[in-house]
Amino acid sequence: MSAAPRQNQENRENQQTRETVVRWEDTAEAMAALPELAGLEFLRRMISGDLPGPPISGHVRMDLVAAEEGRVVFRCEPDESHYNPIGAVHGGLMCTVLDSALGCAAHSTLPAGMGYTSIDLTVNYLRPVRADSGPLTCTGTVIKPGRRVVFAEAEMVDAAGRAVATATGSLLVFPIGPDAA
Repeated sequence: MSAAPRQNQENRENQQTRETVVRWEDTAEAMAALPELAGLEFLRRMISGDLPGPPISGHVRMDLVAAEEGRVVFRCEPDESHYNPIGAVHGGLMCTVLDSALGCAAHSTLPAGMGYTSIDLTVNYLRPVRADSGPLTCTGTVIKPGRRVVFAEAEMVDAAGRAVATATGSLLVFPIGPDAA
């Protein structure tokens, strides 16, 4: 190993190492309740803590904070662990939150025994996000409900209320639970 790479490695080792811990609850209870509850009721029980949220929430530091029929709100707290190589929050984090908002908005319109999955997702990144952008708020709204396909849109804003990303998508609706096969 030449002197320059060795010196760079020593410099990195002397810097403060940071870490993040991801915690989640067992999802068995939520998965058992899923086919029995209308989408809106399921989401509201997650918000209240009566059902555990999805493990992905811990990875990206997002929480579902509000749900009504056809509309949901997520809050996300980006930090340096979400940075890409150029020092901004990776677009994948924002895409994940936007996709979650689209899906949960669709879910809020579905009856018990029905689920969804993304068919397509279009994301527009409008400005960079950094750890000091503050909490992000992402609102997902159904623009056309349906029995087979739901269309939705989402907007993410930073702590100053500036739009940082938007998304549109369509979601396939299908039966879930033991009788779905």
